[in-house]
Parts: sequence; C-alpha cells; structure tokens
Amino acid sequence: MNFVFNERDGCGKCPIRHRAVCARCDEDELSLLEGMKSYKTIAQGEPIIWRGDDMHHISSVVSGIASLSRTLEDGRTQVVGLLLPSDFIGSPGRETVDFDVTAVTDVTLCRFERKSFEKLVEDVPHISQRVMEMALDELNAAREWMVLLGRKTAREKIATFIEMVVRRDNVPVHAGEPHILPLTREEIANFLGLTLETVSRQLSSMKKDGVLTFTDRRKFTVLDLAALQDATGDDADGGMIV
Repeated sequence: MNFVFNERDGCGKCPIRHRAVCARCDEDELSLLEGMKSYKTIAQGEPIIWRGDDMHHISSVVSGIASLSRTLEDGRTQVVGLLLPSDFIGSPGRETVDFDVTAVTDVTLCRFERKSFEKLVEDVPHISQRVMEMALDELNAAREWMVLLGRKTAREKIATFIEMVVRRDNVPVHAGEPHILPLTREEIANFLGLTLETVSRQLSSMKKDGVLTFTDRRKFTVLDLAALQDATGDDADGGMIV
C-alpha cells in the first residue's frame, strides 16, 4: 500500500481511519479508542492466531496482508480469503476464531482488548453501527471469494484480484495512479488456485491489451479501469455476466 505508517501518530492520522471500525467516531469517541489501542507487528509467514485459540484482542489490519485459511485433517489447506488494511480480526461476543489467520506480508495490527471493546460496542452507537456494517462487508467478501474460486476463469480471477487491490488502496479508484501488488506472482497463484505460468501469462495479456502497465514486477498502473472491471466477469451491479 502507498503509505508509511507511524505508530506515534494519533488516530486522526491513521491511514485506515475512514475505513476502519472507528470510521464514524467523533473526537470524544476517538479519544476513548486512543486510550485503549495497542499495536503489534507480525512478521511475514508468522501466525496471527490459530483456529480455536482464545481471542484476547480484536484487531484492525493497519498495514500488510493476512490470509484466512482452514486446514483439513490430511494436511490440505484452503485459503478462504484475504485481510487487507482496515479489515477486522475477531468479532465482539466471540471468544475464538473459526480460521487460521497468517501474515502473508509483514502485518501491523491496531488491537483492542476484547472485553473492553465489547463494552465499548454496547456503549457507543457509532462503533456498534460500524461493527455491523463491517460484518456485512465480510459476508459479502466471503460470497465473492466463493464465486472467484469456483466459477471464474483465470483472467477473471486475476482481474478481480487486481481490482480488489486497487479498490482497497488508499488512493482514489481511477486510472493513472500507481499501485503495488501486495503479493508475489507465486503467492497470487497459490491464493487463486492457478499456476505461476498462468498468472504471468494473464498479466502479460492485460499489459498487451492496454489494461495495465508495469514499471517492475510489483508496481503497476491501471490504464483502463473500465476494461479491468469488465475483465472481472462481474456486471455493473456486482453480479456475474451470464
């Protein structure tokens, strides 16, 4: 993502301020959160929390990317989603989590002690409203992930992933702004159920078609946002084109 995070900055300067759980908070409510928060950084590849572990903190992702996954008895692992900046880890009223959460890149979390945060949800309508909105967003994201893995073509999968990165970046969603792929091509292939060769071929095809341009293997610019959105296979209302 295109920001530098400084833990010494207050909530008002937080790069996810207008997308996180505190998005609707006024100055007094932000002061309450300021007194409750702590930061923790997890190194790339390290677990953030395992499925079934006691959840002592509820957290927002400030920077980096984490994966949600479920491991089967025979060792197979299925990634069921990605957590990007402003996404939430944990739910008020839940003492455990249902998935393994792992840092795909270095991840910085803004954390709140669970019981204190649950009381805040009860006492502050702006926070309880935002928690509900984010829970519904999470449900929609899970449904989109099901469609992406189960029904979309390779090009549609990659276009959807790139469109998601652009949409969730901290810059306005329009053509001409530089963005950074948060994952390597091999990691993208693993997450999308594709081969590395397929990912590279499809990215090269989008470059040839004038949809994207790359200055290196990770830094890219969207030249034609409408074409990128068309390539996702979604219609204008967010559903699949049939």
